[in-house]
Amino acid sequence: MGVGLTPIIPRKIISFKFLRSKIIALDAYGELYQFLSIIRKPDGTPFTAPDGSITSHIMGLVFRVTKLMSDYGMRFIFVFDGPPHPLKLKTLESRRRQREKAYKEWMEALKRGDYETAFSKAVMALKLTKDMAEEAKVVLKLMGIPVVEAARDAEAQAAYMVRKGDAWAVGSKDYDSLLYGAPILVRYITLTGKEFLPSKGTFRPLLPELIVLEDVLRELEITREQLVDIAILIGTDFNEGVKGVGPKTALKLIKMYGCIERLPKTYREKLTCDVDEVRRIFLEPEVNEKYKVEFNAPDVDRLAEFLRDKGFSEKRIKTVVERLKRITPTLSYRGLGRWIK
Repeated sequence: MGVGLTPIIPRKIISFKFLRSKIIALDAYGELYQFLSIIRKPDGTPFTAPDGSITSHIMGLVFRVTKLMSDYGMRFIFVFDGPPHPLKLKTLESRRRQREKAYKEWMEALKRGDYETAFSKAVMALKLTKDMAEEAKVVLKLMGIPVVEAARDAEAQAAYMVRKGDAWAVGSKDYDSLLYGAPILVRYITLTGKEFLPSKGTFRPLLPELIVLEDVLRELEITREQLVDIAILIGTDFNEGVKGVGPKTALKLIKMYGCIERLPKTYREKLTCDVDEVRRIFLEPEVNEKYKVEFNAPDVDRLAEFLRDKGFSEKRIKTVVERLKRITPTLSYRGLGRWIK
C-alpha cells in the first residue's frame, strides 16, 4: 500500500510520448495487483481460463504492456518482491484480514444483485497468489522482458537499479521508492487512463506522473533522511504512525525540529517502533547486487500457444503477436537507454 505522501509531493503530469524509449523498472506485484483490480467483469468477477484459473493479470501484461512497448518504444524490467522484512508481517496480516472482509461483502452484494457494490468490494478482495506471480514471470520471459528478483522490497531493488544506471526510472503507484533513494519515479504507467476508487465506488482519470527526488527535496526544503522521518511519523509498511499526524503536519514538524529525536515528547512517545531500525530499512535497504538484466527477442510462437491454452481468442493473440513483432527482435541493450542493432 505504501506511505501516504500525496499531499506534499510535487508531481508533474507527463505524456506517454515523454517516456518514449525509456527503460522503467516496475514494481511487479504493484502492477499485477492493478491489473487484477481493474480488469474485471461488471460484477467484479475476474476473467478466467477454461480451467477456471484467473487471467486478468495476464491480460494486463500482454495487452497494456505490449501496447506501450510497440507504440512508444518503452522497455520494462519487472522486479518481484523477495521475502518480506519481519517488520512488514503485521501489515501483510492486516491486508489479509481486509481482503477476507471484502470478499465476504462481495459475495453478499452478488446475492442481492447489487453489482456496483460487488465490483467495489471485489477490487478490495483481490489476492495475487504465488502461482499467479510465477505464471506472470513465464509470460514476461516469453515476451522478452527481464525479470529481477529482489532481496526484500521490489521498490528498494528498483531504486538501486535506477541509481546503477540499468533503468531510467522506477515505475510504481506508491512513493516508497523515493524513500529508498530512487532518483526518478513515474506513476500510473501501465494503467489504462483510469483508477477505481473502492471507497467512493467510482473511477478517476489518470495520466502518468513524473516525480524527481532532487526536485522534491529542494521544493520541500528537506533532506532524504528527513523525508524518511516524515514517512515514519505518518506510518509505513514497517511501522504505525502517530495518530492524527498527516503528511502536512509531519512535514511542518520535521522542518521545525529537524528530526524525530528532537520532536516534543508528546509525539515521540506515540511512536512504538524502533525509529533507527525503520530508517535503516529505507536508507540502507537490502538489495540483490547480483541481478542480471537481459532483454531478449520475444518467443511469439510459445507465447501464442500459452495464451491459446488460457482461452484467449485468436484475434487477441494476433494483436499481441503483431505488436511484439513491431519491436525489432535484433535490438540489443548496451547501457542506459541505448538500443543498437
